[in-house]
Amino acid sequence: MVTYLKRLSSAVAAFALGIGTLKGMENANLPQEWYPIPKGSEFTTGDSWTYQTVKYRLYGVQSCLRGTKFKNAYGISQDCGEASLAVLISLIRDLRPSCYTVVEDVAQRTRFVICMATIRKGPATGARIDLGTALITQGFGFASRRADGGVVHPAYGVAENQAQARKAGLWAFPDFPNPSPIISRALQAQSGASNSTSAKN
Repeated sequence: MVTYLKRLSSAVAAFALGIGTLKGMENANLPQEWYPIPKGSEFTTGDSWTYQTVKYRLYGVQSCLRGTKFKNAYGISQDCGEASLAVLISLIRDLRPSCYTVVEDVAQRTRFVICMATIRKGPATGARIDLGTALITQGFGFASRRADGGVVHPAYGVAENQAQARKAGLWAFPDFPNPSPIISRALQAQSGASNSTSAKN
């Protein structure tokens, strides 16, 4: 439970950074080119990885939270965040995408990135695939939402609706812990606690 709360706090903190508004972040001195995800990166969640003390997070994407559970088709309890993580690693291994830094939170040593891959063989050769869209379409990633509930990247909201309608990936399991309402409740609780503290002062 303690581990889950730590991960939830981390997710809420990332949410509170203002992903949708990019306030308080810096665009200066960022690498202005596409670059591969380096070998040796440590994958910690289904939407992020760390390399040389810098955290990279997919812009506009929210993975399932590690420490939350759902029951698979066999009735066995599984970690929802680990399911998202496994699919992210698999997609990166298969697609070998390149990423571009959209914005950086210097204080938190976090870069928000978009990642694209080019299909190298088969009937779709030459087509471009967005890693965030691939995760969400398969039902193992979700559209990040702002504090007001709006979707950060509208195209991801469309992809999520389509995945939900098809019951793709995690959407196939009625008890899966959708991260969006979990984070929303945590943000509301955090806001309520802050307002209560302010009122007392």
